[in-house]
Amino acid sequence: MIMNPRSVALAAALALALSACGGGNEQAGGAPPPPELGVIKVQPASVPLQKDLVGRLASYRSADVRARVPGVLQRRVYEEGRDVREGQVLFEIDPAQMRAEVGQAQASLASAQANYANAKAAADRARRLAPEKFISRSDLDNALAAERSGSAAVKQAEAALANARINLGYATVRSPINGRAGKQQVTEGALVGQGTATLLTTVDQIDQLYVNFSLGVSELEQIRRALGGQSQSETQVQVILPDGTVYQRPGTLDFSGDVVDPATGAIALRARVPNPDKTLLPGTYVTLKATLGNQANAYLVPQAALQRDAAGSYVLVVGGDGKVARKGVTADRSQAGNWVISNGLAAGDQVVVSGIQRAVPGEAAKATPWQPDAAKGKPAAGPAPAAKD
Repeated sequence: MIMNPRSVALAAALALALSACGGGNEQAGGAPPPPELGVIKVQPASVPLQKDLVGRLASYRSADVRARVPGVLQRRVYEEGRDVREGQVLFEIDPAQMRAEVGQAQASLASAQANYANAKAAADRARRLAPEKFISRSDLDNALAAERSGSAAVKQAEAALANARINLGYATVRSPINGRAGKQQVTEGALVGQGTATLLTTVDQIDQLYVNFSLGVSELEQIRRALGGQSQSETQVQVILPDGTVYQRPGTLDFSGDVVDPATGAIALRARVPNPDKTLLPGTYVTLKATLGNQANAYLVPQAALQRDAAGSYVLVVGGDGKVARKGVTADRSQAGNWVISNGLAAGDQVVVSGIQRAVPGEAAKATPWQPDAAKGKPAAGPAPAAKD
């Protein structure tokens, strides 16, 4: 049979196309390259053990200024809310009554001194006459007793005068410490110090402050285990203000309670924070970042590397054979964008951080150093250019 030349050409073209398609399928059926994973090589290190806590600022010293003698409050001398010095006059109480008591005590002392002078003269005369038997033994004893009584009366009168002068000094109310004086609690003209010491104002020393906070017993035990018996004597505390500002002067832990509060199950702690500019104010709630020591032989891994499932926390690593493996770990806490791992890793492990979704345990992978900012610095891919005719 004679074939049409056009049909022969079409058949040849079809065979050629089928042959080309078959070759492409063979190439596509080859093994794909191993996935590329971003890894970090971890090494054990001494990691600062930090805790984020909430505390409240309190005055370093706070002194109640009270009226210690009865009288009418005459005037306030200081300016409310201003700094005062130790010994500075704050209030004046009407001193008239105290001055009268001082005068009365002075008169009593003068009388006692006069009586003592007479008794001493009589005793001296009796001492001179006694050896010559000009007076009886009983008269000598009475003269000596009168002298001793007169001396005691003088001392008693001197003490009464000193007490009266002290009370007169209390009529001028002074600041007991350096600090910032608060609001006046009693107005002028009020009777104060009658029966009880009336509160007039409060002076707070704020050039340094205490920050009071607490720590749960379970958290404290975790810290002690992590520290492995190391001392906490040099614990540093960083104060973060309510607006998120970090206070530039760190504080130091200076008190740790030994008794657990039954109401909260926590232990009271206190740190001292310098405040020379007096920008911090007592009563403010602040956030604390407390560095309680250094945890030895810990590993830091980025947060993206830690995975969790029903079996617990784990990370993926690329072993020396180039294959992915799973390692169960103990993640103690999150700190500065990393997880602190205390168990489960070994020095030199290549922990997978990026490309985790492509990593399959037991399968080969290509490990490349992880660059934290690589994704941020990479420009976005634009649309593919149009094909030219």
